[in-house]
Amino acid sequence: MRKKLFAEFLGTFWLVFGGCGSALFAAAFPELGIGFVGVSIAFGLTVVAMAYGIGHISGAHLNPAVTIGLSISGRHSKKEILPYIFSQVFGAVVSASLLFIILNGSDSFSVGGFASNGYGELSPGGYNLTSVFLAEAVLTYFFLLVILGATDKGAPQGFAGLAIGLTLTLIHLVSIPISNTSVNPARSISQAIFAETAALSQVWLFLVAPVLGAILAGFSYKYLFEKNK
Repeated sequence: MRKKLFAEFLGTFWLVFGGCGSALFAAAFPELGIGFVGVSIAFGLTVVAMAYGIGHISGAHLNPAVTIGLSISGRHSKKEILPYIFSQVFGAVVSASLLFIILNGSDSFSVGGFASNGYGELSPGGYNLTSVFLAEAVLTYFFLLVILGATDKGAPQGFAGLAIGLTLTLIHLVSIPISNTSVNPARSISQAIFAETAALSQVWLFLVAPVLGAILAGFSYKYLFEKNK
């Protein structure tokens, strides 16, 4: 269990450091900025790396919504939900702390929104609460369906990490303008803590919507697909 929790800590640390780090340091870097596409790819790559790096240890959830969805579907022990979530959030916060320290090492950068998620004025595209909630719930739902399907015993073996990472890339390509993309409560909490905006007051949405989408996906996969085997 200790190895599992430490793996989840490291994996979520890497997700935030690689994904949010690319948004903070490289997205709009003068002349060489990677933009939304680059940030989307960065998030996908972190998941691919951790899926193959620690997947055999903890399952590489890296996301409280994923842990909850997998538990609902019967793929993960419900007794491990809270320890997993604690490790994921802790890893995300430690990673965000390091990003904050590094960011403050340059006079040319400001903390600002700190790659946090938001709606209304805090949405990159100005999308309202309803739009952001729907996007986060629907995208998390399909993210969990892909995870459950790609890791199913009947799926082609050895490609789950790629399928999951590419799906997260697609999710970011769709929703960065909408909410700055969460689908991950740990990632949202860690960035909101350090943001100079009102992100922390809006973080509730990025806890509720992804978890709701994950729960629906867990039930959907369990009763619509696995039951028919």
